[in-house]
Amino acid sequence: MAPTAPSFFARLGRVVFRYRGWVFVLTALVLGLAVLGIVRGGQLSTGTVEGTEAARAVSISRGAAAASSDTTLAVIFHSDEWRSDDPRFSAAMDNVLGPIGKMPGVSAVVSPRGAPEQLASRLISASGHDALALVRLTGDEREATRAYPAVRQALAGGPLGVLVTGRIAFVESLNRLLERDLLKAELISFPLALLVLLHVFRTLGAALLPVAVGGLAVMTGMSGVMLLAHVTDMAQYTLNVVSLIGLGVAIDYSLFIVSRFRDELAQGASVEEAIARTMDTAGRAVAFSGLAVAVGLSGLLFYRGSYLSAMGLGGTLVVACAVAYSLTLLPALLSLLGPRVDWGRIPFPRLGKSAGFWQALATWVMRHPWRVLLPTLALLVAIGLPFQRLQLAATDITALPPEAEARRGAEALARLFPREAATRILVAVQFPSGDVFTPERARALYAASRRFATIPGVQGVESIVDLDPSLDADLYAMLAKPSSAYLRPPEFDLALESYTTGSVAVLQVLTSARPSSLEARQIVRAIRQERTVGDGQLLVGGQTAGDEDVSAFILGHTTHAVAFVMVLTCLVLFVLLRSVLLPLKALLMNLLSIAGSFGALVWIFQEGHLHRVLDFEPGPIEPSLPILLFCALFGLSMDYEVLLLTRMREEWTRTHDNTQAVAEGLERTGGLITSAATIMIVVFAAFSLANAVVVKAMGVGMALAVALDATLVRMLIVPAMMRLLGDLNWWAPAPLVRLLGGSRGTCTSEQEAGR
Repeated sequence: MAPTAPSFFARLGRVVFRYRGWVFVLTALVLGLAVLGIVRGGQLSTGTVEGTEAARAVSISRGAAAASSDTTLAVIFHSDEWRSDDPRFSAAMDNVLGPIGKMPGVSAVVSPRGAPEQLASRLISASGHDALALVRLTGDEREATRAYPAVRQALAGGPLGVLVTGRIAFVESLNRLLERDLLKAELISFPLALLVLLHVFRTLGAALLPVAVGGLAVMTGMSGVMLLAHVTDMAQYTLNVVSLIGLGVAIDYSLFIVSRFRDELAQGASVEEAIARTMDTAGRAVAFSGLAVAVGLSGLLFYRGSYLSAMGLGGTLVVACAVAYSLTLLPALLSLLGPRVDWGRIPFPRLGKSAGFWQALATWVMRHPWRVLLPTLALLVAIGLPFQRLQLAATDITALPPEAEARRGAEALARLFPREAATRILVAVQFPSGDVFTPERARALYAASRRFATIPGVQGVESIVDLDPSLDADLYAMLAKPSSAYLRPPEFDLALESYTTGSVAVLQVLTSARPSSLEARQIVRAIRQERTVGDGQLLVGGQTAGDEDVSAFILGHTTHAVAFVMVLTCLVLFVLLRSVLLPLKALLMNLLSIAGSFGALVWIFQEGHLHRVLDFEPGPIEPSLPILLFCALFGLSMDYEVLLLTRMREEWTRTHDNTQAVAEGLERTGGLITSAATIMIVVFAAFSLANAVVVKAMGVGMALAVALDATLVRMLIVPAMMRLLGDLNWWAPAPLVRLLGGSRGTCTSEQEAGR
């Protein structure tokens, strides 16, 4: 019988062994470019979704001052000693606001002293010790965010207390919060991961390698994200996602490689042979695991025109870096160290399971498959049931800690200036052409405004036809006549500039409901029920409408994304395992662990259980979080599935005994999977300490999913199902197996027929 040709991975291992010097040089070059990429990277944003109705409403009304609430700063001046009508108060406020109006990036400043009388009265608090100024920044949200730090610095100083809030202040605070969360999570997760690795390997040399590879993968992935930010909209918390996923998978992959290398050395193999065998087994599993994770994250590419697509690109990039370093740099380091990989032995007490524990567990489960399977499935379904009550809404000001200035300012604004703090729903009415304010169009706008005012929950409407409650539709129509222009007071012409731009009229619908509330969403839906205003068409924007549109956008693309991820993952696993049923079983196992995680996420973060323990304010789930978790976890769960089933398949190839293959596979990988899962949980749990709720929720959700996957699913459900399926686990149609290059231990349809 002719000897079997070495596999691609075995050959790769020998190449790395012989040319490790070049591997080190290329790695140093890549790291240098990564540092340069981080330094010279683009600007990150809060993330946008292009092409939604809310985005179009904002775009067409951008020239109207009344439509720019998202880029307007609310600046609250306060003095315990002076009242706002005190000349000293006015002088101090003017000294601050005067230079602000001349700064680049500032289009207008409105204060009580320069505003029309009707507006000025709303800019003074009832106590008389507070005054509100509105600073309007130029450009879109990204440009306004760039200008904000300089404006905020110019507002500091002087005898008056100053609080700044608004959408841009919130975005800036959230970005800084995400940066601090990222640093804190990495400072916690690296030492904890090292501690787990020290317990697993009990040598400093072996434990340091996965941590080093994890750090390099994360740094390279972050560099890629920063460079991509030059050409695409990249959300700020993409860095948190990249760090979370990259660190977890890189350390896990390195753990698999180092563990197998040490096993091969212990069995008497030379260093080169140990590298080749490690790459042929663990290296192959790592490559397919990385491919499965990349497939999962590539599901986010279906959300084109949104920050989710860019986030999927960043996640796929960091996983590719983790795989590349694990299959090149890590074997090069192991070939250099050889037996010295066990340098620095640490006398940790052995707290793990005794030899044979996992085999005994698998054997016991396979003796009682139904008694194990049914209660475990019922438990997972029960954990996942709260997901049926899922509510989605974008991150708002409550995501910031109570001490954040933007949040304190928002609370002060609601208390002192309730009308200015009201949730504003933007209505942009686009007419075919010509002057917006004609008699016919004035009547149509008046009718629309009064319709909006009757919607339950609406506090008021601001528009060109809502300046004076004593005027009716006929009087507004009269004022709209060109011949009546001389009758208009000066403030009317100022309002015309604020509420119209080109052929677009702007209305602001006010409500006291929170932007993320169901009441606010119902108002948006009610406004959208009637699209025609005279000969114009209305579009609805603002945060609440944006939430509605983003949720609809995500739901509209989710079916294709989920189907793509599941089908492609199934194909990858079929190529790896040469089995029809095992990939399908793997999909089912993944769905069970993810469903459990989603249910727990709703129970904790939406319904508020454990909110005191985890220190957050309950509320709806960020719209992107479920699909982001699904795509990430679907791939990550395959790590353990691939490792476990690959080892079982090795035993099946050797013995063709399904029961022994399952028991031996679990025995050989149970401890390793437990260690890898512990590292993942530690890394993800570190992110649960974040102050930003979206990052905290992602850390908790991923930690829970991995915990469920590594315990209930891999220890109990997998052995039980494989026992019930028997030899069908390894069945595949003979033509497909031959197409993939031989049976490699697969039970083909021809062999099944021969039985």
